[in-house]
Amino acid sequence: MSVPAAATIRNIGLFSHGGAGKTTLCEAMLFASGVINRAGRPDDGTTVSDYEPEEQKRQVSVNLSVLPFSWKGCKVNLLDAPGVLDFAGEVRQAIRAIDSGLILVDAVAGPEVGTDLVWRQLKAKGTPRGFVISKFDRENADFGRALDSLRARYGAAVVAVQCPIHDPSGFVGTVDVVSGRASRGTDGTAFDAPPGIVESVDQMRERLVEAVAETDDDLIAKYLEGETLTSDEIGRALRKAIATERLFPVFVVAGLPGIGVRTLMDAIVDVLPSPEDIAPVSATEVASGRAVSLQPREDAPPVVLVFKTTADPFVGKLTYFRVLSGTVRADSHLWNTSTGHDERLGTLYLVRGKSQEPCVQVGPGDIGAVAKLQNTATGHTLANRERQLRVEPIAFPNPVYSVAVDPKSKADLDKLGGALQRIVEEDPTLTVRRDPETGETVMSGLGEQHIDVTLERMRRKFGVEVTTREPKVPYRETIQRSAQAEYKHKKQTGGHGQYGHVFLEVEPLPRGAGFEFTERVVGGSVPRNFIPAVEKGVRESLPGGVLAGCPVVDVRVTLFDGSFHPVDSSEMAFKLASSQAFRRGFEDGQPILLEPICDLDITVPESFVGDVMSDLNGKRARVQGMDPEGDVTTVHAQAPLAEIQRYATDLRSITQGRGTYTMRFSHYEEVPAHVAQAVISEQKKAAAAAH
Repeated sequence: MSVPAAATIRNIGLFSHGGAGKTTLCEAMLFASGVINRAGRPDDGTTVSDYEPEEQKRQVSVNLSVLPFSWKGCKVNLLDAPGVLDFAGEVRQAIRAIDSGLILVDAVAGPEVGTDLVWRQLKAKGTPRGFVISKFDRENADFGRALDSLRARYGAAVVAVQCPIHDPSGFVGTVDVVSGRASRGTDGTAFDAPPGIVESVDQMRERLVEAVAETDDDLIAKYLEGETLTSDEIGRALRKAIATERLFPVFVVAGLPGIGVRTLMDAIVDVLPSPEDIAPVSATEVASGRAVSLQPREDAPPVVLVFKTTADPFVGKLTYFRVLSGTVRADSHLWNTSTGHDERLGTLYLVRGKSQEPCVQVGPGDIGAVAKLQNTATGHTLANRERQLRVEPIAFPNPVYSVAVDPKSKADLDKLGGALQRIVEEDPTLTVRRDPETGETVMSGLGEQHIDVTLERMRRKFGVEVTTREPKVPYRETIQRSAQAEYKHKKQTGGHGQYGHVFLEVEPLPRGAGFEFTERVVGGSVPRNFIPAVEKGVRESLPGGVLAGCPVVDVRVTLFDGSFHPVDSSEMAFKLASSQAFRRGFEDGQPILLEPICDLDITVPESFVGDVMSDLNGKRARVQGMDPEGDVTTVHAQAPLAEIQRYATDLRSITQGRGTYTMRFSHYEEVPAHVAQAVISEQKKAAAAAH
């Protein structure tokens, strides 16, 4: 198989809010290009991209799929990214592997919150982008309304390069605004545009010509002098303007019947950028820290970005990569500059959905995969050991939804650790941790659906079944005032007895200060060799406070007096005495319960702000401020973790799935008295049940 030149490659990401028809459009493109002989449907579970059982069961994409095909002498790597917000990590992976993005917008619903999120991410990464108004075969589809809504939201640089054609039967074809060529049906047959649409196309062309001319000094001079710009001139300038993010094209299509698909594929080749057309990727020399620009040249040293990893107990780990520079060859070695390990590359693959075609090399700008790398994960860079270069890793959203997982059986317990490790390797938006305060294994992800799909994968791939529950809130205890306490541990047993006697002062410290132990013993009332035992006795008491058995924090304990017996005193006796004295002092220090407080940044459409604020008020939250941007608003708030462990589900319900948020721990603060009583009662019941 010949290696395509970088100039003939198009790496295109398809993005949208959920349900806009990306997967259906991908099937139509694969069918039109001859890759498949029958277009599958998501409803039937027969599509190339939605190949995992979890996707077929739910009829939504949950994985990023790579779908290459050939068209008009070019290789198009189509990346179908999930539209469901729970799988936003797959979107981040796709953005790092592409040269341009197409955002699908439902012809009836128009731009949605998911549209805005993807637009902002593509814009932040400097990725050329455009829109595809999809599902144009739907009743009430209105091109003018959809186009106006895109311009209103994303600016005047949004320009139509295709216009839909309707007849009494519905959507039948498209007109290319640049050339005026009309195409009809699923095969894109050329025909004369209906007279009624010519005027609309002329108006669109005039607007497009003006927008294109403004991006090119030579063309604007020619345009202002009244000269007519040729289709070739407009096309070349349009492609350059798209590559430099000065214009954002709008296409039209109906993926299910396949109308407009071929003209969209023509436009992908004709006006969307190749790896050579976009700004060079920046890398850093590991040794010197010097910035280097990577060009997609065959004769350059290879530099590879790993953008996705999948784990399978039978096939092993499959690593997807984008070649940023140079050529990657099978049976060669590259250096992982992110970890400092040598990696041997065995057989290389070109992947289409779940199928893998072996190849001997992958050229610059192209996308490939390799199996069984030992020390390489998503976001890592592979390069020559002699010239170690590293590119910026992929930034993933932080998890916001957590569950505690328990194995169903002893067999599941034995396999759980390995399965969790493999599943986290596959999905960087998942975290698994052992909470030292609650003793739970906590899995965190981007939402309830994300966690459910992950658990299904664990059961299918690794044969591990778990039960889930809401994680315990890691409450803590502290005191509000200083107190002193004395305890004498005295026990006679016939031989040597036990004797330890201490006076302790317990003082509150500022939030977050932790624990301090000091001593100011004078006169040898407690011998120096027993003071470490006193400290140990206090420290061993910290994990279980007197209110609800929660860890004690933010206190200083000072040993200031005591007594000893020359024969019966021992380290154990002083440890027991200090433990009891500490508990007495803690009880006298007005103990209180502390709870974790989290920062929330909630982005919702303006129309839902009132509902979100009302819900936050019921969660003991404090709103810190609001940042409106267009027709969405970001609400900044702080709320107790106990109230927002299931906020991902609540927000989806409140905003009809259109709201998103991030959450991060902020600090601990006192639990209100009426809430604390209920928490203490529950904690004591749980402790009694455990014993």
